[in-house]
Amino acid sequence: MTRRMRLANGLLKIGEIAREAGVLVSTIRYYTDMGLLRVVANTPGGYRLYDREDTLERMYTIKTINGRKWTLSEIREELEKRNQ
Repeated sequence: MTRRMRLANGLLKIGEIAREAGVLVSTIRYYTDMGLLRVVANTPGGYRLYDREDTLERMYTIKTINGRKWTLSEIREELEKRNQ
């Protein structure tokens, strides 16, 4: 999949989504590993691809909730509620 095709489909690599969300790549990896963010596909080279709209919305929610000092499990529960 070319970059143009990825962008047209709203898919971003991990570095691109980190840049847009204003966080480090390691933060995106951590939240993905904790089940807070979803990888929608992988490139043939093994890069994680994220849905731009969904991931940025989730990152906004995580950042907002983080200010309230919630645990990761509480954040995960809140994200699940919002997706129902």
